[in-house]
Amino acid sequence: MRYVIIGAGAVGGTIGVRLAQADRDVTLVARGAHLDAIRERGLTLRQPDGDVTARLAAIDGPDDRPLPADTVLVLTVKSQDTEAALATWVDAPVAGGGTAGERLPLVTAQNGVANERTALRLFADVHPVCVWLPATHLDPGVVVANGHPHPGMLHIGRYPGGADDTDRAVAADLTAAGFVAPVREDVLRWKYGKLLNNLGNGLQALLGKDIPDALAERVRVEGVAALAAARISHTSPEEERAERGDLVQQRPVDGASRSGGSTWQSLARATGSTEVDHLNGEVALLGRLHGVPTPANVAVQRAVRRAARQRIPAGEFPLAELEKMIG
Repeated sequence: MRYVIIGAGAVGGTIGVRLAQADRDVTLVARGAHLDAIRERGLTLRQPDGDVTARLAAIDGPDDRPLPADTVLVLTVKSQDTEAALATWVDAPVAGGGTAGERLPLVTAQNGVANERTALRLFADVHPVCVWLPATHLDPGVVVANGHPHPGMLHIGRYPGGADDTDRAVAADLTAAGFVAPVREDVLRWKYGKLLNNLGNGLQALLGKDIPDALAERVRVEGVAALAAARISHTSPEEERAERGDLVQQRPVDGASRSGGSTWQSLARATGSTEVDHLNGEVALLGRLHGVPTPANVAVQRAVRRAARQRIPAGEFPLAELEKMIG
């Protein structure tokens, strides 16, 4: 199979380079200075056991040439960019007739749980991935992946449920590339468990590493209550720890630990947008649908949007202001 990685940032860049190292056919989709850097000098993946630079095909979107029929599209953009990416690729022609939305599998390796439903409106064959992959993208042409001894754990299945031969084939390629890639018929249960963990992303983006334990717990408790009211099952922290074990640990790269998660990186890069509305905002949505108050998650959502809009540096939002917003 040929892989088109739509969004060659932290997650997509790591997956793309590792697949290429395993002799899979990979094309990266990027934009701006990052695309220019990849075209000029390749994509450098910095890892605990050394750096590697891959010279890969890099594009900014589809053109008039049909995509090969054995192409797998891997969507790794942040959730706020999903709709635009889907609209860009859905009508791309495929060799032999038809379009990408009609004929090609779409693998959604993203945080949050709304991307798959959005994708299924346009793509007939959607495969969610629960992403446990500690990586950072701050500089053009460079991705830092701190996972060790495996770069990440990527549960894959089919949406809305089950698993098929595409999942098994993609999982085999990911395994060959060094990832832990279990095929799970209940992959959404894993993604909802990951959502609960990702509720702390906004707090980290706002406050850095000095997050009060009580505040982190309150955000998670609201999320658990909202999922319970919606009767949505999810994995537990104990189940997740047992699954990962020592397979994916975070190790320093050139003596430096990972700076921060995906939302922190968006503020650090001053991109002007974040995925918070698809993380804490998912809890706010479920709370409103099912009558569960979620004031802490709503406040985190609002504060992160404000930080992105006002270009407040990552980790420098006043704690007192956030607590005031929670009420």
